[in-house]
Amino acid sequence: MQLFSYITWTADPELFSFGPISVRYYGLFFAIAFLLGYYIVERMFRRENAPEAWVDKLFVYVMVATVVGARLGHVFFYGWEYYSQHPGEILKIWQGGLASHGGAFGILIAMWLYSKNVTRRSMLWTMDKLVIPVALAAVFIRLGNLMNSEIVGMPTDLPWGFAFVKAHGIANPELPRHPSQLYEALSYLITFAVLMYMYWKRNAARRQGLIFGVFLIGIFATRFFIEFIKEDQEAFEAGMMLNMGQWLSIPFIVGAIYLIYRSMTREPIEVDITRNERRRVEK
Repeated sequence: MQLFSYITWTADPELFSFGPISVRYYGLFFAIAFLLGYYIVERMFRRENAPEAWVDKLFVYVMVATVVGARLGHVFFYGWEYYSQHPGEILKIWQGGLASHGGAFGILIAMWLYSKNVTRRSMLWTMDKLVIPVALAAVFIRLGNLMNSEIVGMPTDLPWGFAFVKAHGIANPELPRHPSQLYEALSYLITFAVLMYMYWKRNAARRQGLIFGVFLIGIFATRFFIEFIKEDQEAFEAGMMLNMGQWLSIPFIVGAIYLIYRSMTREPIEVDITRNERRRVEK
């Protein structure tokens, strides 16, 4: 016997509007994620006595890389057949169409440039900090997807199923489905908590690449398995053994295993932390 019936999800993606200007939950969550991320990274940089100017430059790199990378990821990984015939549509980002894997590739390229031109330190020094707020941002992005009734799961008879009646491009939207956005959001929130613990309580930054590797496992291994209960995002994925999201996740999972192995088999490095933090760590 079910404890409760399924949920009919009728949320309006638009929070409010002023004339032609509208504020949507997705955009609001995206902005909140960046603000929280700035605060978290600023604290970490201050803890390790890094110049404050590095934080501002970091987020310029990240913002540009995330938007451009996520858009191009959608264009090339999911919609090339259409966009190759309508190149002018690529710039119309306000119409939707962002791919998280593209954003990840964009950030990796941007952090290579940032490390080379700004910090002149190992790229892993930056990534071990940046991925912590990125994990939190992933939570907000999936909540935004929930408000948009997109990236929905397959039909289910589980009592917590959601009927995404406003979803587009799926058959029988009135059927209860896995709330895959919430599954991912919860997994990413756990990943964020683990990474925060590793950095602040275990001083895991001493093993360069370890936090980055755990992040990749927490995000992309989770994504790989949850994709099995999600509807295909594009028609060409029908009949594929693994969908596009899963194929794109595999390189990140392999990279994660390498980073974790590398970090655990090398001597830990010294981390230049503030005097108060040093006393706490030494205790």
